[in-house]
Amino acid sequence: MIDWIDSYETRRWQSTTEGTVRYALLGLGWWTVDVALPAIAASELGEVTVLVSSSTDKAERIAAENDVPRGISYEEYHDGVATDAYDAVYVGTPNAYHLEYVETAAAHGKDVLCEKPMESTVERAQRMVESCAAAGTELMIGYRMHTDPAVQRARELIEDGFLGEPVSVRGHNSQPLLEMIPDPDQWRLDPDRTGYGTTVMDLGIYSINTTRFLLDRDPIAVQSRMASTHDAFDDVPDERSASLLAFEDCEMVSTASQNAHEDTRLTITGTHGQIELRPAFHGECGLHLSRNDLSIDVTHETFDAERETTELFEYFSDRLLSDGDIYPDGRHGLMDMRIIEAIYEAGETGDVIEL
Repeated sequence: MIDWIDSYETRRWQSTTEGTVRYALLGLGWWTVDVALPAIAASELGEVTVLVSSSTDKAERIAAENDVPRGISYEEYHDGVATDAYDAVYVGTPNAYHLEYVETAAAHGKDVLCEKPMESTVERAQRMVESCAAAGTELMIGYRMHTDPAVQRARELIEDGFLGEPVSVRGHNSQPLLEMIPDPDQWRLDPDRTGYGTTVMDLGIYSINTTRFLLDRDPIAVQSRMASTHDAFDDVPDERSASLLAFEDCEMVSTASQNAHEDTRLTITGTHGQIELRPAFHGECGLHLSRNDLSIDVTHETFDAERETTELFEYFSDRLLSDGDIYPDGRHGLMDMRIIEAIYEAGETGDVIEL
């Protein structure tokens, strides 16, 4: 156990330490500017060479403020301006705009790292996968938890039998969205931009996808209940949600809300032990292990959201530079979209939806 703790932050996935991937960043909201930009600047294998926004003036201004060589508009991006200045594209726009930018990247022969969830609907996510496959370009979905050391080590422990057989999973993710962004007209509350809803699309996906990654299995059926009572959530069905996901020989309860006290945790209980991520998401992921007389909190240098994002970009860059297999790829993200669609259908109909 001591040896395992000492190697806690080891990148077991790393294949190379040489080379540079040049990134174009699309969608210059707070996450891209305040998290993704400094995350890539702190990386060893990536650099930002192009920023893309709604206008050339805005892109050039933010580029100048952050020492990025080029700033171009979305129209210029679609027209192929500056394609010789970048190798890969990061798409950080609202969900419903991902497809058009991914299709353009594929047409220009550029690899893509796209934020989760992939798109606003299953059908549009499917088109993303197909366009990249046809062009022979890589498509990775930005699940930061996959490269967080706490999640990496938890997956290894589960593979090694620490839990015994997984029995149950409890996941929760909530935040006070309107306190964080005090605008009832924001895109996460607009179904034309966010997709099926807000809470499961934006928050519930963390618990669901991280569980898929940890257990290396997918749910086979879902049930769900949803409610929206606050006026700002009138256009979306899920101010709060609760879902039951049936995996083979294991069940998961996932709860989430965009209008509640911030709380993130994921607990997996097995026949012999328990692994808890607490807090689980949005940075600073902690790992607590329980088995027989063992009860231990694994301490490590804090991985906040920026450092998690650095690891995400380092992984993607490593895969591109070494021509390695990418996981999570577009098909992995597409499965999440199918699960999410089923959860919303179950919430609307009250039925058990099989996958």
